[in-house]
Amino acid sequence: MIDIRPFATLGHANHGWLEARHHFSFANYHDPQRMGWGAIRVWNDDRIATQSGFPPHPHRDMKIITYVRSGAITHEDSLGNKGRTAAGDVQVMSAGTGVTHSEYNLEGEETTLFQIWIETARRSAPPSWGMMPFPKDAPEGTFQTLASGDAADGALTINADARILGATLAAGTSLVYRPDPARHLYLVPAAEVRINGVAAGPRDGVAITGEEVVRIESMADAELVLVDAA
Repeated sequence: MIDIRPFATLGHANHGWLEARHHFSFANYHDPQRMGWGAIRVWNDDRIATQSGFPPHPHRDMKIITYVRSGAITHEDSLGNKGRTAAGDVQVMSAGTGVTHSEYNLEGEETTLFQIWIETARRSAPPSWGMMPFPKDAPEGTFQTLASGDAADGALTINADARILGATLAAGTSLVYRPDPARHLYLVPAAEVRINGVAAGPRDGVAITGEEVVRIESMADAELVLVDAA
């Protein structure tokens, strides 16, 4: 099954400093048909104005992955962590037993990012935070694991049965991903693509399950973000 969720149908909120599109029910946006996808609970497509952001606020247990598309985000938390995650890179916060954090755009330009929440597979674990640069020298047309519940993947480790993957794809080329058909995949492309022949536009959500082979063809140079979850 391949279900396209067009960008224009996503939940929308504009707070002035923040403009958000919600792939799944979040805050004041509620759609009983879009409460999550497997272990994926939130996928927000955020635009954050310069010199603004999310003030300190708490979380528990959820795994929060931030993939920065343009600009940069500066993180600070109650564990003493502080770091700047720039375009193309990823940060992961495991809230565990509880953590308070802030996320600010301290840049001179707008920041755009994906904020992805995944349900934990181990409640009340110690909280943690980490960041990882996108492997810029990775071969084009292959998915690279950015965060994973399997420490053997050599990526940022999360307490969740999921992998977060990224890839770049040149116009007119394709890549193949072979998932477990029982898993829940969610893909967001930066440009028009076809997934097993089904067309998806820029920043559409693509929910996939029951497929043994996923072939992605790009109509233009594209960056892809994929979550493979239980």
